[in-house]
Amino acid sequence: MNTAIIVAAGRGTRMGGAVCKQYLPLNGAPILARTLSVFIRSGLFQEAILVVAASEMANCRHRVLEGLPGGQSVRLVAGGRERQESVYNGIEACRGQDDDIVLIHDGVRPFVSHDILSRCLEGVQKNGACIAAVPTSDTLKVVNADGRISETMPRANIWQAQTPQGFRLGLIREAHRLARYEGFIGTDDAQLVEHMGHVVTVVPGLGMNIKVTTPEDLALAEVMWRHLRQHAADG
Repeated sequence: MNTAIIVAAGRGTRMGGAVCKQYLPLNGAPILARTLSVFIRSGLFQEAILVVAASEMANCRHRVLEGLPGGQSVRLVAGGRERQESVYNGIEACRGQDDDIVLIHDGVRPFVSHDILSRCLEGVQKNGACIAAVPTSDTLKVVNADGRISETMPRANIWQAQTPQGFRLGLIREAHRLARYEGFIGTDDAQLVEHMGHVVTVVPGLGMNIKVTTPEDLALAEVMWRHLRQHAADG
């Protein structure tokens, strides 16, 4: 069984405003609905879990799931104070077996594609753990606290992590439980698996698979959405 866990429990403080970023409109529909629709339409998942803040569950059901074709099949799970705790809650709610596959995705990455989902599932089938990522095109600097550059990093082997991140369910469950026991906090789910000493591989992501975090990201997302719609109409 393949399970998708969509994480959307954050407040999005960098976006500003009273509305959580995942519920802001992208071309007339909540960002979160745009993201969920890709997973639902893909037909690749037998289980879909949406992790949201406990205080937003009724709002999410009304604003996102009720108006989304297939939304009634999505199970809501209450998130935690931090993303890692929210993912843990989603994992614990999974109904699959240890060898089944789970993909974990940010609710505010609405430009994920069917191809990326397929590549992640195939990567987990082969290696047990993989993430979508793209090679960095920027020069990376290590900067001291006083603003001085201390090192320029070679970028040949540097990749920027995205989501989805995919794992065998038993592996990612063990990684999260160990992290909770040790008090270890990772910057993403892959780091928790790396912390256990397990190999995590990458599959090609997509440059446009952006995370909508700031007002500038949302403005860019609107332009990208219109471009994609126009390209589809012309094609």
